[in-house]
Amino acid sequence: MSDDDRDDSRKVGLWVVFTSVAVLLLGVLGFAVTRSLKSPSAPAATTAVAAASGASAEAADVLVDLTPTGPALAVLYFETGSASVGAEDAAALAEVVKALAGDGARRVLLSGYHDSTGDPAMNAELAKQRAKAVRAALVVAGVPLQQVLMRKPESTTGSGTDREARRVEIRIVDAP
Repeated sequence: MSDDDRDDSRKVGLWVVFTSVAVLLLGVLGFAVTRSLKSPSAPAATTAVAAASGASAEAADVLVDLTPTGPALAVLYFETGSASVGAEDAAALAEVVKALAGDGARRVLLSGYHDSTGDPAMNAELAKQRAKAVRAALVVAGVPLQQVLMRKPESTTGSGTDREARRVEIRIVDAP
């Protein structure tokens, strides 16, 4: 075997090793990105919004004990296991911003709901994360954080589909 043949074999061998390592790294990176996108945690904007407004995360996550009355101004629905506010919800969020415009005494009350399938504790946490995602979207749209109130997550009972249960209802309230 000549030196040229050995050099070609080494080049092919190095190319195979390099390609294998690159494919492995891309696979691991793709898995990590996919896993983080499927996570039920709230978007990073929630934390950024709370930090930017000067409020601590604990103060922003206080749940109020208000009983919602009357129809919801808007209802946002979520996919299974998701806490992402969709682009299709922009009109509903704009309606909420418009309803609050110039009235500092009014507040937004967010009520997160979840279906009864699966682990109740995980569902309650997911409903809370959905409400946080809606809160973050409202703050980004211009609603002051102190005007957004959140209720304890609730499980939907009675009739209706699981999709209808995976929702956040938005109401305008006169609250302290």
